Amino acid sequence: MRQIEFLINEYGESHKNRTNILIHAIAVPAIYFVTLALVWAIPTPAFLDYFHVTWAHVLVIPTLYYYFRLSGPIGAAMTLLSIISFFGIKLLIALDISVWKFSVVLFIVMWILQFVGHHIEGKKPSFLKDLQFLLVGPAWWWVHWLKRLNIQY
Repeated sequence: MRQIEFLINEYGESHKNRTNILIHAIAVPAIYFVTLALVWAIPTPAFLDYFHVTWAHVLVIPTLYYYFRLSGPIGAAMTLLSIISFFGIKLLIALDISVWKFSVVLFIVMWILQFVGHHIEGKKPSFLKDLQFLLVGPAWWWVHWLKRLNIQY
């Protein structure tokens, strides 16, 4: 069994209840977005600013490397989610919405929702067993979409 299949199956063990799955379908990509946004909001040194690079850009490189190592289609899908997230951050800036304030609020709300989902499920979140599952969550979310499109992950 490939590592991606093992991780997705393991993650799926605590995500079988329909309500929990629905909550995660909303919260997981939202948390990925706001995590990038929070990192984006960290002030950058002049040498990064000069190239219009933020800490979020720096963070996304090893993150995407991790996903591509697991699976090409998952890596491509996470690249898409990252690009959409960066556009979302730019939209917040264009609308003159505080990126960090918006992100902190949404981060807290989405995590509360996920814990509610796990309470309904009756199982602990996977990341309490292994922190790697914080990164597996978005991959698990994409697997549902890739399967619908008949794309082997």
